[in-house]
Amino acid sequence: MQTSITETVKNHKTYFRWIVLGIIFVTYSVNFADRSNVGVVIPFLKQEFPINNFEAGAIMSFFFLGYAISQIPAGLFFSKFGVRGLTTLSIMGFSIITFLLGTIQSITSMKWLRFALGITEGPTPVGMTTTINRYFPAQEKATATGMGYIGATMFAPIVVPPIAVWIAVNFGWRYVFYIFAIPGILMAFIWHRYVKNKPEQSPYCNKEELAYIQETAENGTNKSNYKSLGWIDKFIRAKPVKLIKTNKNVFLSWNIVGNTIAYFFMVCVLQGLLTWIPSYLVTAKGYSFLKMGFVASAPWVGGFIGSVVGGWLSDKVFNSRRKPTMLITALATCFMMVILINVPENVTLVAITLFMVGFMLNIGWPAFSAYPMGLTTKSTYPTAISLVNSGGNLGGFFSPMIAGALLDIFKNYNIVFSYFAVSAIIGFIIILTLAEPVNETK
Repeated sequence: MQTSITETVKNHKTYFRWIVLGIIFVTYSVNFADRSNVGVVIPFLKQEFPINNFEAGAIMSFFFLGYAISQIPAGLFFSKFGVRGLTTLSIMGFSIITFLLGTIQSITSMKWLRFALGITEGPTPVGMTTTINRYFPAQEKATATGMGYIGATMFAPIVVPPIAVWIAVNFGWRYVFYIFAIPGILMAFIWHRYVKNKPEQSPYCNKEELAYIQETAENGTNKSNYKSLGWIDKFIRAKPVKLIKTNKNVFLSWNIVGNTIAYFFMVCVLQGLLTWIPSYLVTAKGYSFLKMGFVASAPWVGGFIGSVVGGWLSDKVFNSRRKPTMLITALATCFMMVILINVPENVTLVAITLFMVGFMLNIGWPAFSAYPMGLTTKSTYPTAISLVNSGGNLGGFFSPMIAGALLDIFKNYNIVFSYFAVSAIIGFIIILTLAEPVNETK
C-alpha cells in the first residue's frame, strides 16, 4: 500500500526550532544594538556635554548594573512561569527606554536611563538561552547558542557603528536612539505571537520534531553519542556529574559559580572593547568618524564568525564538551591584546588585528552559556544561566569605568589593553578548575 503525499508531509519532521532561533537572533541583535550604540555616540556626546573618560565609561557601566540586578529575579520567574510573557515585556520595555535616551538633557539623566535600560534588557538573554535549551537537542545546543544568541551579540556591533555614525552625522546623535527603538517594538509582538514557553505548546512543532528534541537526556547529554577524547578529557577534567535539581544548589555549585567568575573576566574584555574601541580609533589613531564607524566593526565581524565556528567546534569536534573552546578563547584573547598593543600604524593591519581579536574572543563565547546546560535540569537552567549572566555581566559594569580611569591617569590605550589581557588570563585559570560534565549519572 502506497503512502499518500498527505501522510508523507504529515510524518515529515518540522524544523520550527530554527525559525525560533531566527527570531532569537533578530531580537537579541536589536537588544544588543540598543545597549551598544552609546559607544558610537560617546564622541558626539563629548562635543555637547563636558565629560571625562571615567564619566564616559560610567554611561556604559550603569547599564550593566541594572542588567545584573534583573537577571536572577528573571531566572527564578522563568523557572516557575515560563519565558513568553516576561520576555515580551522586556523587549517592549528596553525599546521604550531606548527612545527616551534621545530626549536626555544631562549626563546624569543618561546614566539613570542607561540603568533603566539594563533593568529592562536583563530578562531577555535569560529568556533567549532558556528557549534554546528547551527547543534544541543536545547535539545542537552550542551551535544554536553560537548562531542565534552569541552570533547576535557580534552581528549587532558589525552594523551598529556605520549605521549609528551615519544617523548621527546626518540627523544628530539623538536620532540614533529614536530610530533604534523601532525594531524592538516590532519584535516584541513577533516574540509573543510565535515563541511559546515550550515546543510542546507550539502549533508549528509536529510530533516528529518534538521527539527529535526530546530524545536526549534532560540535561542535553546524548549518551549514545558519547565517545572519549583521550588526553583532552583528562586535561579538561571530564567526569560524570549529578544534575542540579534545586535552585538552592545552583548557588552552591562551584562549577556554576566558577563559570560565572570566569565569564565576569571575559565580559570585562568584551564590554571594555565595545565601549572604548570607537574612541580608541578616533583619539589614538586619528580616524574620522566615518572611518571609525567601519573599522570599529572589524572585531565584531570576526566575533560573529568566531561564535558560529566555536559553537560548531564545541558540538561536533569536541563532542559537546564546552571547556576546550572556553580555554582557547581565554588564552588566545590574552595573546591578541599583546598583538593589539604592538600593531603598526596601518589601517589595514589595525582592521585585521581587530578582526582577529573578535574572532579569538568569541570562539568560546557560546560555551559559557551552553556549559550550565550540562549541569542542570531544564527547570533549574534558567536560574543557573541568570546567575552566570548576572555575575558575569558585572564585568560590564566595572570594566568600562576601570578602563576610563586608566585612560584619565595614564593617557595610554596600551595600559587598557594590558588590563584586558590580565583579565583574560585570570579567566583561563578559573576555567581550568571547572569539571566538564559528560555522560552524567542521575
